[in-house]
Amino acid sequence: MTQLPNSLEARDIAFQLHSYADARRQEEAGALVIDKGDGIYVEDINGKRYIEGMAGLWSVAVGFGEKRLVDAATRQMEKLPYYHTFSYKTHGPSIELAEKLIEMAPVPMSKVYFTNSGSEANDTAIKLIWYRSNALGQPERKKIISRVRGYHGVTLASASLTGLPNNHKSFDLPIGQVLHTTCPHYRTMKQDGESEGDFAKRCARDLEDLILAEGPETIAAFFAEPVMGAGGVVVPPEGYWQAVQPVLKKYDILFVADEVICGFGRTGNMFGTETYDLQPDIMTLSKALSSSYQPISALLINDHVYQPIADESNRIGVLGHGYTASGHPVAAAVALENLKIIEERDLVGNVKALAPVFQKRLAGLAENPLVIETRGVGLIGAAELSHEALSATPGALGARTNAEFHDKGLISRNMLDAMAFCPPLIITEAQVNEMFDIAEAGLSSVAESL
Repeated sequence: MTQLPNSLEARDIAFQLHSYADARRQEEAGALVIDKGDGIYVEDINGKRYIEGMAGLWSVAVGFGEKRLVDAATRQMEKLPYYHTFSYKTHGPSIELAEKLIEMAPVPMSKVYFTNSGSEANDTAIKLIWYRSNALGQPERKKIISRVRGYHGVTLASASLTGLPNNHKSFDLPIGQVLHTTCPHYRTMKQDGESEGDFAKRCARDLEDLILAEGPETIAAFFAEPVMGAGGVVVPPEGYWQAVQPVLKKYDILFVADEVICGFGRTGNMFGTETYDLQPDIMTLSKALSSSYQPISALLINDHVYQPIADESNRIGVLGHGYTASGHPVAAAVALENLKIIEERDLVGNVKALAPVFQKRLAGLAENPLVIETRGVGLIGAAELSHEALSATPGALGARTNAEFHDKGLISRNMLDAMAFCPPLIITEAQVNEMFDIAEAGLSSVAESL
């Protein structure tokens, strides 16, 4: 990329460190500068238009340029641009949003605690779980189990939950007390001759074996996404959740459903918890909560979790935890309006209606010789490429394909060699076909070049 000395691209290289990037490559190649967006499309500063096939970061449910959200933010900025929820103070938007989320919850929940990102939500969940264990007189019950290839964030604690090597390397992670169990990806983890159902049962046995090896009295909670997102869009095998949840109940282990990606319609129900008949004690929410127009996230906790925490805060005199922007009034107001749009426009119904088309077109990518597997549910999916086609390290083919998609006007995301698709929930059937037409052409170009 060639930049003028004072261009945005050059100034970005000069002054900004990017997430999930090779900093030296960033210095050489620069970044794509996105300037504006509307609907499912975004446009760079040179006027090139792209389908945003990842809804930003799995998150812009109602699309870009939604004026109702801009107006909601403006009204709240004019009325009360900021206030906090510390020490017996609060404000209307956070109260209304908490009430709305409890009403929407697919299983009985008691209280909402607001944070600012999915990472913070999961990090706070760990702290509250530890606090609860102490409240119950179980100081040894502190270990947390998550899964290999799971993704739960990037703070010290949430990155430790995350089961991806590059989130641990050189950060001295994971921290102690965090354990990882089998990734439920049937194709890569199955044994010879093992059916999908038998694999699901083995995943549950692996979990139980880990619990017994560590000591059930030391295990506090299990964190899991209904469908794995950043780990490659791993859809659980048939019978997986029916096998895993009884293990957690058997040993009185809390279940935290990370709904950061799945929540608010992505899987064809309002929550992934409904799609897979889950019974979590805690749900963590973010991303589509505000369509990422404002940074906001939340934990929903049931009464089983809440009551010991309340007792402990009474014993000590305070719940010594909080963020300056927790339940920020502008973010909460935008989230409330965003949820109204999701409901009024029946975007969950749109996902259900378009899922067969989306999944059929996704499966059709497997006709390309580079594609070894497609997987998905609702309006989320991935096409896994064979990195051996390049005789290169894992991720090289994905990066090359991602660049080809960009050139042709589609923003995807390669998680190593898994090409992800997660468009805004407002997408139409014609736009689904447009997106996959570009993906097919991009894959064909890469295959021909090899």
